[in-house]
Amino acid sequence: MRSVTVPAADEDPTPVIEFVGEELEKHDCPARALYQIEVAIEEIFVNIVSYAGLSEADGVEVRCEVLEDPLRVVVQFLDGGVPFDPLAKEDPDTSPEATVDREGGLGIFMVKQMMDDVSYAYEDGKNTLTILKNL
Repeated sequence: MRSVTVPAADEDPTPVIEFVGEELEKHDCPARALYQIEVAIEEIFVNIVSYAGLSEADGVEVRCEVLEDPLRVVVQFLDGGVPFDPLAKEDPDTSPEATVDREGGLGIFMVKQMMDDVSYAYEDGKNTLTILKNL
């Protein structure tokens, strides 16, 4: 599993998207799956930088591995911020009436809908959010 550590000083997910994209490029990732993975990366990375309580000197480690038979990608986000399980919250009501005045709260729900598996663990002082997408 390859990894990169990105400074938490900037909410720009581009370095993470490019890192994962380089791995997926080697495996002819379908365009739709690539788009969904990029959206998930942006949502997760921006949330970590915005809400984990990290200092600008802290980093977010991102690990990526493409597995075969069946072809799938696993991306892990590790940070030393405040322990927080984004999956513990109940899925939001997405009925038209409920979404009229809503601000936020749909990002992790959207990630869960686009990925084939999303899991969270807090171990050794680190939050680890893992997404898996079948390719």
